[in-house]
Amino acid sequence: MIKLSCRLQAVADMVNEGACVVDVGTDHGYIPAYLAENQIAKSVIACDINEKPLMSCKRYISSLGLDDRIKCVLSDGLKNIDVEYDTVIIAGMGGELIAQLLQNADNIRHCRLIINPMTHPELARKWLYNNGFRIENDIVVADSNHHYSVLSAHYTSEVKEKSEVDYFLGEISDFSDREYFEHLLVYLKNKEKSGVDYSKVISAIEGKI
Repeated sequence: MIKLSCRLQAVADMVNEGACVVDVGTDHGYIPAYLAENQIAKSVIACDINEKPLMSCKRYISSLGLDDRIKCVLSDGLKNIDVEYDTVIIAGMGGELIAQLLQNADNIRHCRLIINPMTHPELARKWLYNNGFRIENDIVVADSNHHYSVLSAHYTSEVKEKSEVDYFLGEISDFSDREYFEHLLVYLKNKEKSGVDYSKVISAIEGKI
């Protein structure tokens, strides 16, 4: 049985049973393999912009005997995906790159998005909010000595005015991971030294933890 890290498991757990999944920037292909092995997804496409990680993914999938259940595609984001899908996973990239990939994708309004920004999740949330997506799940995941944002969203077409507090805290309801939020406070307070006003975000976080 495939054993995922806590971070990747949190991503996989947000995939609905029977989904048609594209994993963008799949790297070794751990999530596609897990979804196929456990018969969670109806179909899975593993894609990456670089040939080397995609070849590594293909070898891993072959070693598990899952070649007939996972399609590997060399693609910059979703550009070369020519089959139907309803779920897009983008995990392991910075929030700025995730926002850029989503901006360049033509066919995601019908999709459920599952996102794991390694840095700047506020930029990914900002893009989602500003482009008519509603964030459903928004969690913090501890994995070894690191802490990550993992969230899912779907398109509603409704764009509501949001603040910096919304971008940084999103729809998070569990603030028990103090280390994550304390680290975020240090980052925001350091940014304030350069003249950026994050006082409202800092106050909001301090009021939650």
